[in-house]
Amino acid sequence: MANELRFRRLRLKNWKNFQDVDVEIRDRMFLVGANAAGKSNFLDVFRFLGDLASPGGGFGEAVGRRGGVSAIRCLAARRYPDVEIEVELREDGADRCWRYEIAFHQDNRRRPLLRGERVTLDGETIIDRPDSEDRGDAARLTQTHVEQVNMNHRFRDLEAFFASVRYLHIVPQLVREPDRSVGRSNDPYGGDFLEQVARTPERTRNARLKRVEKALRIAVPQLEEIALMRDDRGVPHLRGRYRHWRPHGAWQGEGQFSDGTLRLMGLLWAVMEKEGPLLLEEPELSLHPEIVRVLPQMLARVRRRTARQIFLSTHSPELLLDEGIGLDETLLFFPETGGAKVVSAASLDDVRRLLDGGLSLAEAVIPRTRPPDVQELPLFADR
Repeated sequence: MANELRFRRLRLKNWKNFQDVDVEIRDRMFLVGANAAGKSNFLDVFRFLGDLASPGGGFGEAVGRRGGVSAIRCLAARRYPDVEIEVELREDGADRCWRYEIAFHQDNRRRPLLRGERVTLDGETIIDRPDSEDRGDAARLTQTHVEQVNMNHRFRDLEAFFASVRYLHIVPQLVREPDRSVGRSNDPYGGDFLEQVARTPERTRNARLKRVEKALRIAVPQLEEIALMRDDRGVPHLRGRYRHWRPHGAWQGEGQFSDGTLRLMGLLWAVMEKEGPLLLEEPELSLHPEIVRVLPQMLARVRRRTARQIFLSTHSPELLLDEGIGLDETLLFFPETGGAKVVSAASLDDVRRLLDGGLSLAEAVIPRTRPPDVQELPLFADR
């Protein structure tokens, strides 16, 4: 039942470069903004919730991976320094509404401590911390109830949903050097990507690789076949056969694959998974503009088939040319001195007017999010 849940609202206070955010969440979200406007930090909220619930994670680990509370807390936080996250979730096809709230700070030894944790279902409180036991033992506030099996039995669907969050931002060089994957597990940057493929049950793996191969033959000129193999040490490797003057073509290993090929393969593999929200960081990187242009259509079809939520950040006008992207699916990010601002494109009357006037979504929102003095950047060489 966990995969029937959907994020529907997100509220943040003092999370990274956001001092105060309150936005509705759709099944597919496009995050648009200038560099360092907060798109990655916005996606990281969902990763943080996933880290709370994942094996090997938990509250202390989730905060530690991000450099501690001081690194997480918004620099604009002053009188009220606690970090707060609140998510509203609804079950697909049902009226049931979950809410999860967490607030935390650090003690004088810089250890993360919970200020509060609350779970409600249809307005009924399931947990509300700190409770009397927490007040009698402050060490309990170093852990959430989400991460504790003996405490989360009444909201295990929520815990399983958080644990299903998947983030993907393939770094091709990590895939090309499989020895770097030693000791890694579910690395979002692709360090163990080939190992993940190899660990997939054979029947499922072969079926997925055939689908990936079919798509890559469309996107990558001359590619005819891909295959997975292990070397004498058991390390998995990817091979691709290309049309060539030789009768049986020429085989290349992952070390010779282009960045775009590896990133596209990682994307195609990830979208075939059927559970949990999928977070994508600039999926257009290294891809031809015509491939980028059809990504929203592909992701829309994937979402209809798998019912997954898909959230992605982008700088690409080509990606935003798709007429099927709704204004309520588009969030715009604006850096400000008091903390980054996040608004839905649907709330901006001027964006609506531009679309009514015949402009594309890309033409309406990309200029709105560009750095104000970008025209001065070419003068760098003259200074």
